[in-house]
Amino acid sequence: MTDTPIRIVLADDEHLVRTALRAILGAEADLEVVGEATTGAEAVSLVRALRPDIVLMDVRMPDVDGIRATEQILAGVDPPPRIIVVTTFENDSYVYDALRVGARGFLLKRSGADELVQAVRMMAHSDSLLFPAAVRELAAAHAGRGTPQAGAAGLQARLSEREAEVLRLMTKGLSNAEIAQRLMLGPATVKTHVASVLAKLGVRDRTQAVIAAYECGFVAPR
Repeated sequence: MTDTPIRIVLADDEHLVRTALRAILGAEADLEVVGEATTGAEAVSLVRALRPDIVLMDVRMPDVDGIRATEQILAGVDPPPRIIVVTTFENDSYVYDALRVGARGFLLKRSGADELVQAVRMMAHSDSLLFPAAVRELAAAHAGRGTPQAGAAGLQARLSEREAEVLRLMTKGLSNAEIAQRLMLGPATVKTHVASVLAKLGVRDRTQAVIAAYECGFVAPR
């Protein structure tokens, strides 16, 4: 932990939800809620002004929904915050769309306080997928939706053999350190391979890479 608290913006149109989130997060010395928004448009403005580390984003909000707000934040804030979708339903197409445009993971509103705090800390300090099994299940449930940018064979042809190995391990939720251990590579080498995979997929982060891998058929739903 660092001496600087993780700065968080809450975006949810339900006052009760924001109050509960603020109470849970505010009780932790290393976490600080710096702003609250009731619409997606307010969330975009707040993030641009406050530059938080983490945004907890509801997807179903009036005015601008969480999907568009996520897009606008990631396109207009540099460096961007890490956005966690907070949702009632894990298999919601809204959640999937939010992940596709750049949200880093999702958290269920029925999650416990410890799970919420752990998720915020992990997202702020780790390169791991947030709840990888849940992300994989959501990606698998929506695999083949829309028009993939490239088929599995086309993607395989663009990736080196090592990059393909790294992507498969990314889809399993492994962090860079875990991939390095699995493949017996140095952490810096794995970081380079991950960056190359993201560039070739045309995505921002490993969550989007998992989504893209399922959409094009590189990873088959089970």
